[in-house]
Amino acid sequence: MRALRLHADRDLRLEDVADPPPPAPGEVTLRIKAVALNHIDVWGFRGMAFAKREMPLTVGAEAVGEVIAVGEGVSDWKVGDRAAPYGALTCGKCRRCLAGQDNLCEDVRGVKGFHVGGFACEKVNQEARLLVRVPEGISWEDASCGTITFSTVEHMLFDNAKLEPGETILVHAAGSGIGTVAVKIAKAMGCTVIATAGDDEKCAKAKALGADVVVNYSTQNFPTVARRATNKVGVDVVFEHVGASTWSGSLLSLRMGGRLVTCGSTSGVSAETNLMMLFQRQLRIFGSFGASMRNIADGYDKMARGILPVLDTVLPVERFTEGLDRLESRRVFGKIVVTL
Repeated sequence: MRALRLHADRDLRLEDVADPPPPAPGEVTLRIKAVALNHIDVWGFRGMAFAKREMPLTVGAEAVGEVIAVGEGVSDWKVGDRAAPYGALTCGKCRRCLAGQDNLCEDVRGVKGFHVGGFACEKVNQEARLLVRVPEGISWEDASCGTITFSTVEHMLFDNAKLEPGETILVHAAGSGIGTVAVKIAKAMGCTVIATAGDDEKCAKAKALGADVVVNYSTQNFPTVARRATNKVGVDVVFEHVGASTWSGSLLSLRMGGRLVTCGSTSGVSAETNLMMLFQRQLRIFGSFGASMRNIADGYDKMARGILPVLDTVLPVERFTEGLDRLESRRVFGKIVVTL
């Protein structure tokens, strides 16, 4: 079978490798149909110091496939089922796992495609307990965006920020994969959306997605726009994943008692926080990392109801590195998906 394997930093090769063995007890074999690209793929491609891994490494952290073989003891899955593999190697036994808080596993063994072999290959074995069912009627390309993209937004907006219909939300980097999904989900539930993007073209696309107010953060002061749009009250929720360059402005954009949820720091990991403003205005800050399998299922429910990801580019596996280059250079609006 073919697999995309990383041999060293920025040395990614499409190779012929042996098929996986028959699925062990408790496993299934998936025929991977599509892989969605994320910043974790870019980080892995570059070579991140904190990632302990052995090369060559099959890449790809977010994918979808079809069950083609079932191991002994697996009763919930059959050949032909559509399934999305959960990428974190959770223990399934700790109190967090047993409570359905998979992304808080106390003994996680790594992330597939980053620490250990991932999903950018034609066939892969996966523990059946780490699969989420994909509804019929969703394309493979759209479904590939479920296990990281949609689930991350679900966890941020509902488990953490607890966004309510009718609230106002500021969505940063609205042209990103999670940014586009956040805009679409928030609008679908009746929220007012203020969206930021780095150029006028992306702002126009965010407006077309349904954003009520758009801000080109390269030329406009987004806290000023956000407060003006809310009659100086401020927004209820900030969807933050940019990091240092937007942090202080995000806090300034919040209303009294407002909530900021963050899952990223692409512009830098350290930022100053005005602690007096934090406690006087009773702001709440939520760190959000990964998602649970329940979040993935909830995301697929929304896809089945018509809230689909924005696909920037769909490429064959032979052109995987083009997708990485496009994502790394930020020349993207929505998701880049690779088909196998």
